[in-house]
Amino acid sequence: MYIVIRKYTKVRSVADAARRAKSGIGQILREAHGFRSYYVLDEGEGVGVAVMIFEDRESAYAANDKVLEFVQASLLDLNLGDPEMIAGEVLVNIESDA
Repeated sequence: MYIVIRKYTKVRSVADAARRAKSGIGQILREAHGFRSYYVLDEGEGVGVAVMIFEDRESAYAANDKVLEFVQASLLDLNLGDPEMIAGEVLVNIESDA
């Protein structure tokens, strides 16, 4: 498993960005090879975090390029700025038994 995390620190409205991402980015990711899941977090005070989980690095980076294109074209009015990006291979995965 491979995870890509993008952190935006100057978002005008994280809730609006998440709502718009759900349809636009959701469609891109559902069609992406190796896609597992996607999350948007509101850290408060204009900080938003997007987490993408994929089966492998190649799939993650291919989808990430398409997602960034969507963000630059469709969410420009939210003043997202350049994200801090963290990515890496999952070494430990612990899930609930429930």
